Amino acid sequence: MEPILSVRELTKTFSRPGQGKQTAVNGVSFDLRPGERLGIIGESGSGKTTVANLITRLLDADGGRILLDGEDITSVTGRDLRRVYRKIQMVFQTPAESFDPRRTLGDGVGESLRGLSRREARQEAFARRYPHEVSGGQCQRAAIARALAMGPKVLICDEATSALDVTVQKEILDLLRGLEGDLAILFICHDISLVQQFCHRVLVMHRGEIVEQGTPDEVICRPQHAYTRHLIDSVL
Repeated sequence: MEPILSVRELTKTFSRPGQGKQTAVNGVSFDLRPGERLGIIGESGSGKTTVANLITRLLDADGGRILLDGEDITSVTGRDLRRVYRKIQMVFQTPAESFDPRRTLGDGVGESLRGLSRREARQEAFARRYPHEVSGGQCQRAAIARALAMGPKVLICDEATSALDVTVQKEILDLLRGLEGDLAILFICHDISLVQQFCHRVLVMHRGEIVEQGTPDEVICRPQHAYTRHLIDSVL
């Protein structure tokens, strides 16, 4: 099966005052196939979120290529970028911040829905509630509904469960696991146990590079790289 998302030699360097240039992502390459749930784990600052921001074009890459459904999206802008967002969507760690606090969740979800009436769109979320009026889990469900309303082929979850309690984490993962079709999920998470439960494959990032990859059992139970062993030992 051909990948829906291919990342090739992706690189990003930042210039920080007083610190010079720092490479946040260095030669990252991987494929994501339809229906696959691929996890990325690593400590804070390892480059996980930067990779997500590069793929979704929230940041410009310094080098490398990003292929989405066979199209090179590495440098797309404007109208072409809006077209890309029909195929790829992102769910963030703090969903309340991604909604307009002055508008209801139903309106927020409705912005993404095409071809539905306002009434039908409102039925997709907690129609008359504002982000601050619902729990974190409810708000995250609304954020997922908004992302899925576009009918994307790739869903990127950037620490989407980290701010939730254990029970709600399970509910969100069950929701994502139950999605039908060929939706591919890139699951960025620092919680190794969640990745083991949810993902088909996992990548380990350290200092901007992928240092190990494989199935969750291979990586977590039989780590080969010293950093992976350190990461696992730190949570056991």
